[in-house]
This record gives sequence, structure tokens and C-alpha cells, in this order.
Amino acid sequence: MPMNRFHRHLCRSRMWARAIENELLPWALEDVRLGPDTLEIGPGYGATTRVLVRQVPRLSVVEIDAASASGLRREFGDRAEVIHGDGAALPLPDGRFDSVACFTMLHHVPSPGQQDALFAEAHRVLRAGGEFVGCDALTGWGFRLVHLGDTCVPVPPGTLAGRLRAAGFADPEVTVGKGSFRFRARRR
Repeated sequence: MPMNRFHRHLCRSRMWARAIENELLPWALEDVRLGPDTLEIGPGYGATTRVLVRQVPRLSVVEIDAASASGLRREFGDRAEVIHGDGAALPLPDGRFDSVACFTMLHHVPSPGQQDALFAEAHRVLRAGGEFVGCDALTGWGFRLVHLGDTCVPVPPGTLAGRLRAAGFADPEVTVGKGSFRFRARRR
């Protein structure tokens, strides 16, 4: 996984899990209806998955790191379908999901081109009317320090709505908050 030791420790911590459950996901998913069949791209160690699996009837997750995918399978068993794969080349059929989500992972996608491919894949696997939602961190000195030696390609929030439109989405919304931004867009 393209993360340094400190960053891996942080993402596995109870402190991070509490922040995800109590702050970040409630903010990122405010006024969002995920629907009965949701795909999460890039769950990593599963802090966001622990919350989502309680909120939706059917959850599938795609994780690029083989060790993390194995850990997710062990933890979530039959509560979520865990797929080892790349969010920029999803091994899933067109129009399967009511919603696609990704949280705090876009900056780990190694290039803007691959990020755009992930957006296009999210659009492809959504049903008409489905929503693509998520959040990511804003760049700054603290963010850069935590990511020393990591794959780290921050998404400028000012460019995201245009990139989502280019991937085929309608009505993209990007909201900047304290240290993070959230987004949502709809497939026509």
C-alpha cells in the first residue's frame, strides 16, 4: 500500500475510526440517500466500511491493495462483498449500483488521469439517477507531513466539478469544509 508507517498506523487507529464515524461520514453523507446497493471504492483498512455496512442493505467494496482486501474479507465476511481490484478499472457490470462512494482515498490514486478514470468507472457502474459521493482532504503542510513517502496526488476541489462533468455526471456539487471537501454528483 502506498502509505508510510505512521500513516498506516493512523488509519488503523481508534481515533481515526471515531473521527470517521462521528464527524467525517455524517458530513460527507449529509442529505445523501445511498439506496439499497452501494459500492465503496478504496476502503483501505475499513474505517468507512464499518459505518457503511450498517447503513445500506447491500455493500460491495473494491480495494486495490491485496493485503487490505484480505483483511476486509476477514472483518466483514458475508456482510459486504469484497473485491480485490482497481477503482480505475472496476471488474463490475454497467449500471449495477444505486450509489458509489469513496472517502479520503482520492489523493492516493497515483495521477490525475487515473483519478479521472476512477470517476468514469464510478459513472459507468451507477444506475440512472444514482449518486457518486465522497470526500477527501485539503492539502496543507500537516497533510503533506503525514503523507511523506506516500503516493499523494491531492485533488484540487476547484477542479473537481468540471472533472466530474467530463466523466458524464450531472449536477456536481463540491463543498469545502475545515480540512476537507465533500462532493456529490448524479448519473443522468
